[in-house]
Amino acid sequence: MTACRKLKRWAGAVLPALYCASASAQAVQAQWRPLSFAVFAAIIALTLYVTYRAAGKVKTSADFYAAGGGISGVQNGWAIAGDYLSAASFLGIAGLISLYGYDGFMYSVGWLVAYITVLLVIAEPCRNIGRYTMGDILAFRNNPRIVKACMALSTITVATFYLTAQMVGGGVLVKTLVGIDYEYSVITVGALMLGYVLFGGMVATTYVQIIKAVLLVCASLVMVLLVWRQFGFGGPAYFQAIVDNVGIQDRVAGLLGASAAQLSGEELGRRFLEPGLYLKSPVDQISLGMALVLGTAGMPHILMRFFTVPSAQAARTSVIWAMAIIGGFYVLTLFLGTGAAMLVGPTDILAADRGGNMAAPLLAQFLGGGPDALLGNLMLSFVAAVAFATIVAVVAGLVLAAASAMSHDIWVGVIKGEHATDAEETRAARICSLIVGALAIVIGILAQGQNVAHLVALAFAVAASANLPVILLTLYWRRCNTVGVVAGLVVGTASAIGLVLVSPNMTYPDTVRATQRALMDSHLARMAELGAGDDSGELQTLHKAVALAEAEIAKLGERSTSLVGLTAPWFPLRNPGLVSIPLGFLAVVIGSLCYRDRRAEDMWEELYVRSNTGIGRSGAQAH
Repeated sequence: MTACRKLKRWAGAVLPALYCASASAQAVQAQWRPLSFAVFAAIIALTLYVTYRAAGKVKTSADFYAAGGGISGVQNGWAIAGDYLSAASFLGIAGLISLYGYDGFMYSVGWLVAYITVLLVIAEPCRNIGRYTMGDILAFRNNPRIVKACMALSTITVATFYLTAQMVGGGVLVKTLVGIDYEYSVITVGALMLGYVLFGGMVATTYVQIIKAVLLVCASLVMVLLVWRQFGFGGPAYFQAIVDNVGIQDRVAGLLGASAAQLSGEELGRRFLEPGLYLKSPVDQISLGMALVLGTAGMPHILMRFFTVPSAQAARTSVIWAMAIIGGFYVLTLFLGTGAAMLVGPTDILAADRGGNMAAPLLAQFLGGGPDALLGNLMLSFVAAVAFATIVAVVAGLVLAAASAMSHDIWVGVIKGEHATDAEETRAARICSLIVGALAIVIGILAQGQNVAHLVALAFAVAASANLPVILLTLYWRRCNTVGVVAGLVVGTASAIGLVLVSPNMTYPDTVRATQRALMDSHLARMAELGAGDDSGELQTLHKAVALAEAEIAKLGERSTSLVGLTAPWFPLRNPGLVSIPLGFLAVVIGSLCYRDRRAEDMWEELYVRSNTGIGRSGAQAH
């Protein structure tokens, strides 16, 4: 049976299952369920059609891993944007901005600036030296079996952290917006992702990411134009409307606590546009910035994209296009977040999701006329479907990166000693994709209800602390060798994971209880001042806030310690980058200086020439 026929049969099984799950859902009003399903089904059908067309083009391992190197620079730029603009970018940043203002936008700046690092030091050399994976880059002048095994483990670690967060995000999103049970939602995400990867490989994954990026940018642009229509087109009048918004002023007052009593309403509104509401420590901001800027250059699913283009020039072009698309989108998130804060209100955003991830979908619904309007629910469904496609596309890229590390680096490179036929490697890649995809579904279901936000920060921290140092020094330092690479991967990964486990990112039940009880006392005192006859709407808002605080306390149950048994964090920073990144670089330097590797030094001249010119790459690819 051909891949295309298998895909037809698989799609025929997935879509009815999705509808059956939706039909029994309770998260949306019954009259809007068919509309929500129709929008979701349309976007899913479009991506499945692309996968069907791509399946016939995947005939070799090069097609599966790197789309045969036939993706243009512009196409790859859109695909990189699609790979990079995850649910954290679309939902998370808009939510952070809606709740914390300026500080939420700092995440956008960090992720955008990261591509300057990628453009200047990573994109072209990686494309010129590697074939399919980061392990190929390290194996050029180091012991192939050792470094491929270690790099594969690091790749799988980073992909797993990021993958878990995406799977849980997909489950929660679809459960909340469409009404599919969490388990069905995770299975649907996993099944679609496996369809893209198993049948279409990098070809289908690339075009699905392009479609998703176009839809995401267009949807965001339309929403921002509708917001501007009400408050002014991004000029002084718009930001003055933010300052004057009562809901935003109340949100800032709640964040500042007692110190807010000394500020006027306008001063509270201005604080929303100033730093310090979320990222209170300058040192923590520096640490976070280091992880975001340097971590991107070490993310396996991003670096894999540079193996899909036919030339070094196309690699540079793709980064420039990606920077333009991602930068433009992140500017839009500023207006999505502040627009949601003004129109929906921080209290209602928090009521829908404590992390603020529902800000953009709720804004779409409001702009369309509200929860009872056809257009409102159509816009909500479209934004939800785009967010769903975002998650599936990013998950597909992550699974492909992890599966490539397992099949190409471990099975072909370590176990088979590079002696495997192309057909055997392609089959192994598909089997590994199935294994990784199945594990992602299981982990996503098991992680239901868990706070996995710190996993995204952890993925970037490991990428910046372990992956980037070994790649950068392999490319640019003559003395770097196998021992240094192994030391850097081990120390960078261990320090990043260890520090996050003892950082404020983890949940400390006693601290959470104390914070929520203080908020409840403040809200109850204000309710007593207003009295039962208040009809301004503030009393209803306070009731919601008290209910949210009670729910947070109830979630903790009888727990008194964090995941690793601590009652308070040992490490003060939320992101370990400030410590773990220097440790990763230091480990590579010390390991390399303590051991002399003649092969690594002898191969330096060849690596230097090929990384800068690409000479010899085509012959190596054919071999």
